[in-house]
Amino acid sequence: MCDFSNETPDPNKEWFVDSPFITRFIEHVRERMEAQPDRALLLEELKPAFTELMNSEGWLPEEYATPDETSGMGGGIGQYALYRAGDGSLTLFSLVVPAGSSTPVHDHLAWGLIGLYQGSQREQVYAVADGDPDSGHAQLELTKDVHVDTGEFFPLLPPKDDIHRVTTTSEEASISIHLLGNDTGCVTRHSYEPETSVVKSFRSGYSNLPCDDESEAAD
Repeated sequence: MCDFSNETPDPNKEWFVDSPFITRFIEHVRERMEAQPDRALLLEELKPAFTELMNSEGWLPEEYATPDETSGMGGGIGQYALYRAGDGSLTLFSLVVPAGSSTPVHDHLAWGLIGLYQGSQREQVYAVADGDPDSGHAQLELTKDVHVDTGEFFPLLPPKDDIHRVTTTSEEASISIHLLGNDTGCVTRHSYEPETSVVKSFRSGYSNLPCDDESEAAD
């Protein structure tokens, strides 16, 4: 078991959860990132710590576990930054999808781990069969259609399994925890329309903070 003990947060990083447990988890992740350049091996090394995170209660604040009707993801989906590195190399965030709601089909463009912390989901995973997402047109093929229960998680290592849509199947909102190797809410990625093969650029943002360029524009 990983020792997520007390540790003083680094003021050069952005923390949005006041939890020594999360502080130690992130420091463990960053230590392994520096020591292990092979991302496939890194993900294997991070699985025990991520398992402990998924199985621990009480660390996720209620305000980061509720839907958000103003979210850039639409459908009341809330995306809350819990931690992000100042250099954009790592984020930890919660994604809250109300009961019966679905995310757009989207990609992440980053390695990482995604796990279900609360509720249940249907996950549909796609691959590009033809075209180029950056051109605005890509034909998708469905590669997986699975049920995901609380505590289950999976690795991301693009391009494999990086495009998906999730639908909450539980009576309560589902909450997934994302540990990803970019500033996911503030990078430009793709949303897909499988029926028409149309691809659009989008930025999901975070429900609890603006992206840096949005802050500059407001000043």
